[in-house]
Amino acid sequence: MITALSGDTSRLRATVDFVKEQDTATLLPLLLPGLDGPELRTLAERCAFAHAALLVFPPDGAALDALLAECGLVADTPPRPSVVVRERLAARHERSAAHLDVGILRPAVDCRDGARRMVEVFALTVPPGSDLETVAAHEREQQHEAHVAFEVEAPDPLVLRGLCATFGRYGATPGGGGYNPHENGTVFYFTAPAEAKAGYRRVELYVPGDHRDILAAHLDEHRRQQPAEALLRLLTGAWTTQALAAFAQLEVADALHEERAVGVAELAHAVGVHAPNLTTLLRYLTMLGVVAESRDGFRLTATGRLLRADADGSMRPLALMYGGPFYESFAGLGHTVRTGQVAFEERFGENHFDHFARDPELAELFDRSMAAGSRMFDPLPAHPVLAEAPDGATVVDIAGGNGELLGRILSAHPHLHGALLERPHTVETARRLLGEAGHAARCTFRSGDFADVPAGGDVYVLSRVLHDWDDDRCLDILRHCARAMPDTADLLVVERVLPTDGSASLATAWDLHMMCNVGGRERRADHYAQLFADAGLTLVGQDPCPWTAAFCTSAEPVRLTPRPRSRSRRNTARPPAADEAAGGLSPVLSVGVPGRCGCIRAVGVHRSIGACRPPP
Repeated sequence: MITALSGDTSRLRATVDFVKEQDTATLLPLLLPGLDGPELRTLAERCAFAHAALLVFPPDGAALDALLAECGLVADTPPRPSVVVRERLAARHERSAAHLDVGILRPAVDCRDGARRMVEVFALTVPPGSDLETVAAHEREQQHEAHVAFEVEAPDPLVLRGLCATFGRYGATPGGGGYNPHENGTVFYFTAPAEAKAGYRRVELYVPGDHRDILAAHLDEHRRQQPAEALLRLLTGAWTTQALAAFAQLEVADALHEERAVGVAELAHAVGVHAPNLTTLLRYLTMLGVVAESRDGFRLTATGRLLRADADGSMRPLALMYGGPFYESFAGLGHTVRTGQVAFEERFGENHFDHFARDPELAELFDRSMAAGSRMFDPLPAHPVLAEAPDGATVVDIAGGNGELLGRILSAHPHLHGALLERPHTVETARRLLGEAGHAARCTFRSGDFADVPAGGDVYVLSRVLHDWDDDRCLDILRHCARAMPDTADLLVVERVLPTDGSASLATAWDLHMMCNVGGRERRADHYAQLFADAGLTLVGQDPCPWTAAFCTSAEPVRLTPRPRSRSRRNTARPPAADEAAGGLSPVLSVGVPGRCGCIRAVGVHRSIGACRPPP
C-alpha cells in the first residue's frame, strides 16, 4: 500500500512490497467490493494483476538509476516515452506536453506467489530549480498516477467490452486512458469505488494492440462525468481543423513516410518551415493519430497518409476547403441563426457557387474536394440498377463535378456509356480527366443548368446535390429529371439522411454546414419521399452506403400500370443529347438520399442509395 511517507525512495519501496504481496484473485475483490464466486473466477481468468505504478521525479537519469537500485529494482531497457501520463500531466497543470519529459520503466519483481510481476515507474525529470518542482510537490501529495494494473491476456473485443462492463457493474467508473504507439498498447483507466480496500483508487486495464475503437466509448463516458473538460475539448475543435489544414497546406504529409521516421530538422528543411513550431504541430497531430512519434522523429499513420497529395483516395483538398473558405464562413454561424441569411454570402458577398466559379483556383479546389468525397462511395457502382443495366445503357451524372464518380461507374461497367452535365469550366476538366482514364469514347458532356438534363438516358444519378437547396429548388431539380427520363429509366439519389431517433449522425453536423454555407439542408427519409412524390417520382428502393450512414434511393416515374423490373426491356439504342448548351449548373456537396415505395429497406441506417423513375 502507498504510505504517507515523503520522498520518492519510501514511496517506491512501498510499491515494491505491495506488488510482492498481492495476487489477482485477492486483489480484485479489494478493488471491487462484492465481486465474488463465478464472476470473480471468470474475471481472474480474463485479466491478471500485472503491476503497481507510481510517478517519481528524479533530477536526471543518473538519479533515477540510483533510486531504482536503492529499492532493489533493475531496469533492463532504457525509459520509453509515456504518451498517456504526459498528456494527463499537461492537462492537469496547464503545461505544454512537449516540455514534460516523462518516461516509463518496468523493472520486474519476484512475488511471494511465485509469479513475476512489475513495478511501473513513471519518471518526470525535474532539474533543480526548475518550475516543475511545484508540479512534483502536487503529484507526490495527490498520487494521481499511482495505480494498480491488470493485463488482458486475450484481447478479443467482446471480452474487452465485457471486462469494462463488469468493472462498471461493481462501482468502478471510467477515468480516462489512451493508446501508446511506442508500445502498441491501449490503456483503460478506472476509478475504484470509495469503499475499495486496496489502498489504490486508480485501476488500469492494459490491453496489447490498438483498441481505440473500444477506447472511444470508454473516454466518452469519462468526459460525460467531467463536463468542464468535455466542454473545453469541444471548444478546441477549431484548433484541430486548422492543424489538419496547415499540415495539408504546408505539404508536410508529402515529405513524411509510413515506413520510417523523419527527423524534425530534416522535415522542416524539406518543407521550408520553422522547426520548433513544426515540432509543436506534429505533437498535436500525434495526439490525433495523424502522425506517430519515435526517437528518430515522426512518421505518417494510415490516417495521415490521406493528406498526401498523391495518396489513393487523398482527402487533402477537403482539408484545404474545410480549413479555408468554409472555416471563414462558419465564423458567421450566429448571423445565420439570428437572421436566416447564409453566412457564406455575408462573409464573401456572393453565394457559394458564384464565388468559387469566379476564382479558378478555388473552383479547382472545390471540384477536387468533391472528387475526394466521391471516392467514399465505391459501393455505388455495384448498385443493382447499374450492375443489371444492359449493354449500351447510358448513365447520366447530373452536376457530376469533374467526373470522378462517373469514371468509377464506367470503370466498373465497361458495357455502359456515360453523360455528364456540369458548369462550363468544370465540364472541360471532366472531359480531360475522363479522357485520361480511357473513357472518352464512351462519354458525352453537356454544359448547362438543371433545366438542361439530357433526355433519353437509362440511369440518372444525383449524388450530393439535393442537400444544396431548399425544398422548392429540390422540386424543380427533380421535375427536370422526371421530364428528361424515359418510361424505363431509373434515378439514383445519394444523400446523407437525418436520423429519426435522435441518434448521433454525421448528417446532423452536415445539416449545420449546409445551412451556414449554401442555405441548403439535410432531410429525413420521409421528407425525401414526399419530395419524390411531389415531383412525380415513385420511390422503389433504398440501400445503405457504409461510410457515415448514407443512403442511395431508387425512384421511377409514376405509372398507372406497374412495369416489370426487367432491365432487358430498356431501349438502349438512344443515347442522351450531348449538345454543349451554355449555363451555370451548381456543383455538388454531399452524400445520399433514402426512398420508399411501399416499404423501406435498410432500416436503421442514416444514409442510402436508391432509385426513382419519372412519369410517362
